Amino acid sequence: MAVVEVRKLVKHFDAGRVHAIDGVDLAAADGEYLVLLGPSGCGKTTLLRMIAGLEQPTSGDVLIENEVVTGFPPRVRKIAMVFQSYALYPHKSVLANIVFPLKAVGMGSAEREAKARWAAELLGIQGLLGRKPRQLSGGERQRVALARALVREPHVFLLDEPLSNLDAKLRASARDELRRFQREIGTTTIYVTHDQAEAMGLGDRIVVLDNGTVCQVGPPVEVYDDPASTFVATFIGSPPMNLVPRDGVLVGFRPEHLLPAGEVRAVDRVNVSLTVERIEHLSGDRHVYGTVARIGEPTRVVARLPATVDTELVPGRTHDFAVDSARVRFFDADSGLRRSPLRLGG
Repeated sequence: MAVVEVRKLVKHFDAGRVHAIDGVDLAAADGEYLVLLGPSGCGKTTLLRMIAGLEQPTSGDVLIENEVVTGFPPRVRKIAMVFQSYALYPHKSVLANIVFPLKAVGMGSAEREAKARWAAELLGIQGLLGRKPRQLSGGERQRVALARALVREPHVFLLDEPLSNLDAKLRASARDELRRFQREIGTTTIYVTHDQAEAMGLGDRIVVLDNGTVCQVGPPVEVYDDPASTFVATFIGSPPMNLVPRDGVLVGFRPEHLLPAGEVRAVDRVNVSLTVERIEHLSGDRHVYGTVARIGEPTRVVARLPATVDTELVPGRTHDFAVDSARVRFFDADSGLRRSPLRLGG
């Protein structure tokens, strides 16, 4: 059952000159962790705010639990939103911040404190209830914001880049905590990010957005392995997918699939010549930058070789590389959309 659904949703700004969201159809299933991924300005936060009721659509509808809520205020939508800034009251204690939404609806003090302590224990912040936000780390503030959302027992969590203010190490641990938390409570969650690592690590499905439209929706592995367009292919992946022009078609393959010829066991494979320009050693991998030939126009590409591949490579020389044919993808050079495979030969 779809807990959240948007139908032909449109949002224009500046008297219709800016199309922030342009005809989006989307549904999040019960208990799903759905991630909205895209570059800055693609419309993902605007879409989330329309689901929350903080922005009204130009046209189209928002449904929550099969009820049209377009035009309804946020408080009646049974949602809870965690913002990038966490929006905590600096003069209130952690406990007072958590109970605030319950106090606003008139819940008794004993009941709201019990709920706050339950949420704090679930998120591991029960020892912080007497502190003020300024006395907390970024990760602790994030958990307070989540606890404040949780006590409302919403049908849907909406999270707008809640990890963006954390450093890289803390983001990794916080990402794990967010996933564990969502699995434990089972509440449908829609999460906005521009970080592909967050999207791949958190989402049951990823919605890739660009210029206010949906480019692709699917499980992380599917979106990575079978991108629907060159935009998806190059936005997801670090380094991004290599694209080599050939007769009006772009031949695509991931850097980790471009390997020294002796490392590719597949019978059906595409052989290429790679002229190595430079080599970087990153996190145990070798990133090999160079130019390929034989499959299309000479093009600069990158190969990502794991530590287990110890083939000697010399900058300035040409080496034999190959790609398993099953790993090659094809795109129309004009539209950027996926197209049927070509026969490239060995």
